[in-house]
Amino acid sequence: MIKIESPFHPLAQLEGARIVVLNWRDIQHPQAGGAEQYMHQIARRWVEVGAQVGWLTSRGPGQTHRGVIDGIEIVRAGGALGIYPRTALALLRRYGRIDYVVDCQNGIPFFSPLFVERDVPVVQVVHHVHQDQFALRFGPVLSAVGRFLESRGTRAVYKDRPTAAVSPSTRQELRRRLGFRGPIHIVPNGNTATPDVRSPRDPEPTITVVSRLVPHKRVDVLLAQLAVAAAAEPKLRVDIVGDGPERMRLTALAAELGLGDVVTFHGFQPDEIRDELLRRAWLTMSTSHHEGWGLSIIEAAAYGVPTLALRVPGVRDSVVNGSTGWLVDEVGQFGTAAILALRELADEDRAREITEACQVWARCFTWDRSASLLAGVLLAAGKPEIGPGDRSARSDMGIIAEFDRPRDFAGALAYAALRPTDQVEVHGDRVGLLLTGCDEVDAAAALKRLGVTDADIRLADRYDLLVGPARLPNLLNRVHGPGAV
Repeated sequence: MIKIESPFHPLAQLEGARIVVLNWRDIQHPQAGGAEQYMHQIARRWVEVGAQVGWLTSRGPGQTHRGVIDGIEIVRAGGALGIYPRTALALLRRYGRIDYVVDCQNGIPFFSPLFVERDVPVVQVVHHVHQDQFALRFGPVLSAVGRFLESRGTRAVYKDRPTAAVSPSTRQELRRRLGFRGPIHIVPNGNTATPDVRSPRDPEPTITVVSRLVPHKRVDVLLAQLAVAAAAEPKLRVDIVGDGPERMRLTALAAELGLGDVVTFHGFQPDEIRDELLRRAWLTMSTSHHEGWGLSIIEAAAYGVPTLALRVPGVRDSVVNGSTGWLVDEVGQFGTAAILALRELADEDRAREITEACQVWARCFTWDRSASLLAGVLLAAGKPEIGPGDRSARSDMGIIAEFDRPRDFAGALAYAALRPTDQVEVHGDRVGLLLTGCDEVDAAAALKRLGVTDADIRLADRYDLLVGPARLPNLLNRVHGPGAV
């Protein structure tokens, strides 16, 4: 159960609220992935604090029309595209109060502002930009329609309503490629648990990849590069866990590349089997062209397993280059980089050092914090004027303020003097704040309301936006050698 010490805490203010989540899948859909895990983990915590959460979604094969999962009321109707008009009708016909709408955009948003009352706060949740992915699934005409709906169509309907992006990379893409002009807040993924002790890894070099087998994950590219690594590491073993429409083609491709004795396709596996394969690995990999974050990367890090990945949006945020894994710029470098990574990990002392860094990094992310951050975005959307004091800086700006804790300072009460999207961390005699939509001048006014006149103030960087005012652990250096982002 989430512990809330202040009535001004964002989660405390959701008690009794009726929240509608729009997502094209639910957590039990056969094709559910990281986006569904993200929203489900957050929504179940909102239920824990007394919110009423309804989830409108598509109906997968074998799924019932209605259900309740972890206290969330699930209503299913329509398929991958039919869900959109069905959801519009459900919103238009829905009786009773709706306090907030969480509109999860998976390429095409639900355009919910058109179907709810004007004063109902709507927050979009975006994992990554799909402009380059429509062509992988649709023909030229539908691809063009998809690109229009995601960009100009979304701007026209949502206007200046707030958006929650899961990483700084996603926010950058929303600004640069889609031209979003409203406030965009960073609400990263959480992590379920990080074991205290690293499980014994396999004695021989082992790579475990957990991924849906779909085109944009580019597992075919990974297989071609694994052939290079296998030639240099004859004892290499690769476990691929996950299923999808690409599985048969990828199995055939592995055989063509001479990887039949190296790569094992396990298909979909229960969590306990998946996790056992993962925790025994030396390394995991990602050749995905684009991600919003990299949930599987953090899940691997929780078990002490580093990642080798392409330096692409999202992934470049979830891998701390040189500390929790390695980033490469081009696919053609992947095979050689895998060889070098495995040889580095063959050194037991170095492997223990990387394991510790991975687990420290994974512990920076919790679903409780993600639920709190997205709750703050909902509250800010409902009352844009909430929080004393004016801030003139763009919403993308943030300030980290650190100061000695005053004798009369109560962290729980600090929320009353701050915005719901601000963050507070108290560490013994030190206090850390992350103030959103704030520059140095605005920060001074905010601190004055707290009775603080002497603080260390600096602009928040992307690591601050991900881990909050808790500070990036010293084990994870901010400078990571040549080519680091």
